[in-house]
Amino acid sequence: MSQSPTISVRANLWVAIPIGALIVAIVTSNFLLLNYVHVFTSILWTGTDIFMALILGPILRRVSVATRKELISWLMPKMLFYMIVVSSVTTTAGYYLAEKMGLITFEAPIIYWMLAVLIIVAVMFIQGMGILMPTNLRIYFELKKAEPDFEKIQRLTRRYVRVVMIQAAMQLSIIFIMANFATDFGLT
Repeated sequence: MSQSPTISVRANLWVAIPIGALIVAIVTSNFLLLNYVHVFTSILWTGTDIFMALILGPILRRVSVATRKELISWLMPKMLFYMIVVSSVTTTAGYYLAEKMGLITFEAPIIYWMLAVLIIVAVMFIQGMGILMPTNLRIYFELKKAEPDFEKIQRLTRRYVRVVMIQAAMQLSIIFIMANFATDFGLT
């Protein structure tokens, strides 16, 4: 196996692109760019969760331990940066969009939809920072050991995939709510 990558910002400089686009959209008050950044990063976030849970997870269970180790050791350092950036940019852009659209209000029924989104996002944040990121790190550091415990890695990976599946379901519920906002269906 080739030497696995290390966790470094230098190897993940691409994170400046969505962060920069978000900053430009906010500073210029460009509604179209803000909407684009929000939608595009949310597609990346949701798509990645669905891909990890429904495609990559089942594949990893069926490949050899050596192949799994090689793939995960390259994937985890990237996923740490990728998921934090796309989820943070999506959420921040979503807040600014809601503000520009007049959705930050205490008027019913909009307040109920917004509370639902806030609760879902809070749960996803707690899962992401409290379960997914630490699990990524634990898997990565276990793989760096001379004698990795592959049973532990499999157990951690199963938990990771389960949480990602839950996150994908929550993201689909947010998409449902966002579609209601976009079409004014059920908001008045």
